[in-house]
Amino acid sequence: MLIVYNPTAGGRARSLRARGLWQVVDLLLANGMRLDLAETRSPGHAAMLAREAVRGGAEQVVAAGGDGTIAEVASGLLGSTARLGIIPLGTANVLARELALSFAPYPIAAALAFGRTCRLWPGLARSERLGEAARERLFVQMLGVGFDAQVVHRLSLPLKRAIGRGAYVLQGFREMARYAYPAIRMRVDGVSVEAGSAIISKGRLYAGPYTLAPDATPGEPGFCVALFEHGGAAATLMYGAALPLNRLHRVPGLRLLRARCIELLDSPGIPAQADGDPAGHTPLSVTDAPEPLSVVIG
Repeated sequence: MLIVYNPTAGGRARSLRARGLWQVVDLLLANGMRLDLAETRSPGHAAMLAREAVRGGAEQVVAAGGDGTIAEVASGLLGSTARLGIIPLGTANVLARELALSFAPYPIAAALAFGRTCRLWPGLARSERLGEAARERLFVQMLGVGFDAQVVHRLSLPLKRAIGRGAYVLQGFREMARYAYPAIRMRVDGVSVEAGSAIISKGRLYAGPYTLAPDATPGEPGFCVALFEHGGAAATLMYGAALPLNRLHRVPGLRLLRARCIELLDSPGIPAQADGDPAGHTPLSVTDAPEPLSVVIG
């Protein structure tokens, strides 16, 4: 077993969560598990470590970090039979909440040593822009386009590490005054639609424990596309106020569609984010990954 560890995950709580990681490691070793630990050093490194582990015969690779680290490790496991394990250490840990994973060391260690698996079918976003660094990006929970992606693109990593989730709120207020709120044009299974912002989701949850797409099925092909009709600062404030009340899925102007293929058509370059990390700009195409992954659960 290889544990891929993101040492910067978790913001202001990362020292506490890191202690939890070492507790999990100690418990696994005490139960006779053979494991290696590798730190990520840069974007893309976790995927490379996972691919190398699979080539070396690893049957399980564990992502210790947030949703972005999990997505990178998952990318490295595509096409293999290796299981994906998760030690949630991130700021929001949306996928861990989606799968009802434990955050306590003993249940995490027990799951990684003896746990059953469930199926997770990731999505793939492909860039159509020349010069984009990542032409293809896998995501395990969601891809957002518009204002929330603008916040992610402009977010200061030192600020995120210092105050955690509060950094998104602060950056959101900053962006409300300067974001242009362009309309997002797309084709959803061939049908043309337009929205103020959009979230293409594999799972039910968004930004932590908050419901966005109640009928989403992360283990099956396809997506739930959340189209927010309204743009502008007033609508953004409304959506932001609904989030902590867990009312985002009930806000006026929200339309939820099921889809298998989404084309984001805008050529000016509207920002996108995948699992809380920057994911380039439109135009983008979004489809299912070629095959699902097996994720270790409790």
